[in-house]
Amino acid sequence: MGVEKNVIAFLIQVSLVAYMLPSVSSSQEQIKVINSHSSTKDNHHKMNPELQFQIIVHGFLLWTSMGFLMPIGILIIRISNRDENGRRARIVFYVHAVLQMLAVLLGTAGAIMSIKNFNNSFNNNHQRVGVALYGIIWLQAILGIFRPQRESKRRSVWFFPHWIIGTAVTSLGVLNVYTGLLAYQEKTFKSIRIWVILFTIQVAVVVFLYLLQDKWVYMQKQGEVFSTGLQRTNSDDKKKELKAESC
Repeated sequence: MGVEKNVIAFLIQVSLVAYMLPSVSSSQEQIKVINSHSSTKDNHHKMNPELQFQIIVHGFLLWTSMGFLMPIGILIIRISNRDENGRRARIVFYVHAVLQMLAVLLGTAGAIMSIKNFNNSFNNNHQRVGVALYGIIWLQAILGIFRPQRESKRRSVWFFPHWIIGTAVTSLGVLNVYTGLLAYQEKTFKSIRIWVILFTIQVAVVVFLYLLQDKWVYMQKQGEVFSTGLQRTNSDDKKKELKAESC
């Protein structure tokens, strides 16, 4: 009986140890996760102020380049395409060219800053899309420089890739501004809400103006049609009155 009691006691102890092991292991894992998170947070807070400043400058350069100048340049060139005044159309075209080249230079400055100062492991979408954009904007600039004349047969062949690449640069640029803001928040734990709101308002205004340009000529023609129709109606009424008087 003494042996049986000892065996039973030993089994009870083994069962208790087996029961306690998962909870101890889970607690240790939680402690490791907490310690890892706090260590990461400490590293973020200990970020060099100079590095934070460089990140902010990089962000504003790309915001200005991809998020503002490129879309505004597209809006302006669409105005020149509808302007029948040759001199005014040329002025608008030169404004478009200046804005686009300025956007390319600012984007290149942001790229150089990123390569020189940041840890480019390319393990996130912001860095991957950014690398693609740095190459595409220069391809677009080269296409713009070597554009054929309007009367040339090659103009239509040139226009399609120029339009496709320009649209891609603007769309990806806007997307990358958003991913850049998220990356900044992850690195610094600072709120980006106000910047997201401001950039979204800016994008909405540009899109509205872009869509309005398509309808502006149509709206003007509607007014012309209405005034022409009204003049015709008044003229017909006067003719009828003259006929009635003559009778």
